[in-house]
Amino acid sequence: MTQTVSISDLMTRSGVAFGTSGARGRVVDMTDLVCFAYTCAFLQHLTAIGQFAPGTHVAIAGDLRPSTPRIVAACAAAVRHMGGEADLCGFVPSPAVAGYGFARTLPSIMVTGSHIPADRNGIKFNRVDGEVLKPDEQAMRAQSVNLPDLFDAAGMLKAPEPAGAPIDAATAYVARYTDFFGPEALQGLKLGVYEHSAVGRDMVVAIVEGLGAQVTRLGRSDTFIPVDTEAVRPEDQALGRQWASELKLDAILSTDGDSDRPLLADETGAWMRGDVLGILCAKALGIAAVAAPVSCNSALELSGLFKEIRRTRIGSPYVIEAMNELIETGTTACGYEANGGFILGTDVSRDGRTLGALPTRDAVLPMLAVLAEAKRQGVPLTALQAQLPPRYTFSDRIQDYPTSQSQALLAHLEQGDVLAKASAMFGAIPDLGPAQTSDTTDGLRLTFASGDIIHLRPSGNAPELRCYTESATPERAETLNEQALRIVRETTPA
Repeated sequence: MTQTVSISDLMTRSGVAFGTSGARGRVVDMTDLVCFAYTCAFLQHLTAIGQFAPGTHVAIAGDLRPSTPRIVAACAAAVRHMGGEADLCGFVPSPAVAGYGFARTLPSIMVTGSHIPADRNGIKFNRVDGEVLKPDEQAMRAQSVNLPDLFDAAGMLKAPEPAGAPIDAATAYVARYTDFFGPEALQGLKLGVYEHSAVGRDMVVAIVEGLGAQVTRLGRSDTFIPVDTEAVRPEDQALGRQWASELKLDAILSTDGDSDRPLLADETGAWMRGDVLGILCAKALGIAAVAAPVSCNSALELSGLFKEIRRTRIGSPYVIEAMNELIETGTTACGYEANGGFILGTDVSRDGRTLGALPTRDAVLPMLAVLAEAKRQGVPLTALQAQLPPRYTFSDRIQDYPTSQSQALLAHLEQGDVLAKASAMFGAIPDLGPAQTSDTTDGLRLTFASGDIIHLRPSGNAPELRCYTESATPERAETLNEQALRIVRETTPA
């Protein structure tokens, strides 16, 4: 007996909804039925735009969290139900399975919760030509799906899905970088690779060894560790400093869980900010035009390195949309986010080698490009960073802060004279001065007379208020963040 479900209703009932990186939710809510239905909706949308038909292959991979194999099986069952063929690529990075699909003009699916804890998971969907963007998400939400009688009362598949022979998506991903940068790009460098539970950990080691580096593996874990590249855990900060000091490393490389966001530490063991890494990568590759969220470091503009810059809302779909507009002007273009994920929109060439575009977040490229550039110049990573204007960012959040409360606070500030209200609200912060400009691209971003920036934004997928700050020193950026959040906690909108 079949049943028809509305995807928008199912999202409301299950609590598994689309955010800025695909569908995410608690593992207990991501039943086989929910994952099956979302995959069918994705393929029905692709059918409507001419990117899927019976017989089409769909690449599927996942990260290393315990719930991933079950969800992969549910997605594969949906592909087969829709008449497609599931290419099971095993456990590889999000950009590896996406690249496999792009190279073959095939859709792809990545089962991952990225950096969030293991009691949650998610599904990322890719079209044949790039990530699913906001119009695609809206079309998927509008779908109704006829579900076959494959599920028990708990929404789980009654019979296991056949595993099938694994497809190799890893070799091409490794070769992409070893071929472009060459066997001597990192020769002589002593690098650590913080493996933890990142799905790309073995591939990162293979790549940097293939480029000539001496590698020490660090911190491998069989238990999933939620590493967030925007909010590095205190224990990981301590480990970075310890490893760099004890092992005399030139740098430490790591990624988040699905290995699409980089985490690179300099020779002191300090983890670099992702938006600084993005600037340095774009510079090293000779990119002319850059798209980045409004929350990213303003050294992007102050550096004077790029012909054109587009600022966007936070989230890779918005960055990719802006990047695609830049590509249409005929220039080399890229995008990056504050989490460090780098999106290469156009091919780049050097020394007779070409690196093809990869229009999805990638962790490996920015780390390799920046390390190779530092080696070329014969300087440590700290010196490479010092070549940029001295602008430093810091981010934190207030957890368990209802979205309605965040929206009320911003509505209060934005109603009437926003600069006067902001100046009054934050006026007790020393050496800040009055607010001079405001930006409502995503949340409320305020620039003060001192040059300092305070940016308040409700989280898109959690009851949290995020605060991004920027100043001329890292200490000031962190202190400013603490002061701003303390004021927010004490403020009740009228």
